[in-house]
Amino acid sequence: MHTSPGNAHSGTEGHAGGGGRGAARHTHDVLVVGGGIIGLVTAWRAAQRGLDTAVADPAPGGGAAQVAAGMLAAVSELHYGEQTLLGLNLASAARYPAFAAELEEASGQDIGYRACGTLAVALDADDRAHLRELHALQLASGLEAQWLTGRECRRLEPMLAPGVRGGLRVDGDHQCDPRRLATALVRACERAGVVFHRQRAGRLSVSADRATGAVLDDGTGVAAGLTVLAAGSMSGRLPGIPEEVLPPVRPVKGQVLRLRVPERYAPFLSRTVRAVVRGGPVYLVPRENGELVIGATSEELGWDTTVTAGGVYELLRDAHELVPGLTELPLTETRAGLRPCSPDNAPLLGPSALPGLHLATGHHRNGVLLTPVTGDAMAEALATGALPEEARAFSPLRFAGGATGASGATGAASASASASASASASARQEQPV
Repeated sequence: MHTSPGNAHSGTEGHAGGGGRGAARHTHDVLVVGGGIIGLVTAWRAAQRGLDTAVADPAPGGGAAQVAAGMLAAVSELHYGEQTLLGLNLASAARYPAFAAELEEASGQDIGYRACGTLAVALDADDRAHLRELHALQLASGLEAQWLTGRECRRLEPMLAPGVRGGLRVDGDHQCDPRRLATALVRACERAGVVFHRQRAGRLSVSADRATGAVLDDGTGVAAGLTVLAAGSMSGRLPGIPEEVLPPVRPVKGQVLRLRVPERYAPFLSRTVRAVVRGGPVYLVPRENGELVIGATSEELGWDTTVTAGGVYELLRDAHELVPGLTELPLTETRAGLRPCSPDNAPLLGPSALPGLHLATGHHRNGVLLTPVTGDAMAEALATGALPEEARAFSPLRFAGGATGASGATGAASASASASASASASARQEQPV
C-alpha cells in the first residue's frame, strides 16, 4: 500500500515512521541523511507532502554548496553522451524562476537568482573549433545558442581580452548563489516543520532486510519508514549499507576563488563568462553584491580539500587570459570542495535495491542546477513509491544487476517502488532503533 500525502498523518494506518509519535521520541516518516542543498530540498518537499520529515546533519546547509559557483548551465555544459541528463537539466532550469520565488516566500530570504545569461568564449583556433562543435551539438539538440564574433563578444562584455576569437551567447543559462540557497532551504525546512538532528548519522539501521532509519554518532536511534541517503560525496561511506547497495559515488575536488569588485570598477561583468583555456574549463560568475567567483579545478585526489598554490595560480592565470583587468581586484577567499560524482556523471534518484532506502546523490557539477527537479522527484517517490517519468532514467538500479540505461532503470525502479511503498507501510509496527 502506498503512503499518500493525504493519509501520512491520519492515525496509525497512514503513519510511515512506525508506532506513531507517542511511541518514540525520534520516529519519523522520512529521515534524510545529509543536510546539503539536495538533502534539504528533499526534506522541504517531503514535508510539504505531509510527511513527518527529519534531517540528520551536524551543520545543515554546509557541504559542496559552500564552494559551488551556482551556474545554471544546462545548455553551456552540454557534453556528448549526456543527452538523457540534458532533459533533466532543462526541466530543472525551467522550474528555477518559480522555485526561487516559492522558496524566497517560504524562507523570507533571497537566494541570489539572476536571469543574466552566459557567454562562452574562445581564445585561440583550437578553442574556437571546440566551441563550434559544441554549438553544432546544441543546435542538433534543439537548444538556443547564438554564435558571436570576437568583436561582438567584447561589445557585450568590454572587459574581455582583445584576443577573444568568438563565442556562444546562451541567454537561458543563469545563476543563483548556492550559499544563499542553502540558508533559505534550512529556513524553509524549519518553517515547514522539518526536525533537525544536528549530528552525523553514524550507521544505517537495517532490520528484516530493509532500512529502518539511522543511529547518530552519540548512539541515539532515529527510526523512519523511509530513509534518504543524500550525503553528497560521503554517500558511499555510511556504515551499515549492504555492499551491493552502496552508491558508486566518488569525490572530485574543485578549487574556487572569490574576488571582490570595488564600486569604481562596476559593472565588471554583466553575465557569467566561461571558456576552455589550455584544455581546461574556467568560468567567472559575477554576483549582484560585487563578488566575482572564479572556478574551478577538477582533481581526482580522494578526500583531499587542500587549497594549493598551483590550483590558485592556474585559475588566476586562465581567468586573466579571459579578463586581464581582474588582477586589480582584491582576492577575498580561496576554498576547495568535493563534488559527488557517479560513473555516468548523472544523479542517483529514488528507491534503491534495499527496501526503505532512497538515494539522492551523485549530482556531480549539476547539484545547484538540479535542486528544483530533485526535490520534486524525491517527494513524489517518497509519497507514492514511484519516481516521476522524467527521473526514472536516473534510478540507482541502473548500476545494479545489468540494469543499465534508461530502459533497464525504469523497469527496476518500478519494482523497487512497490517494495519501498510496502516497506513504508510495514514500518508502522517498527520500534525505534
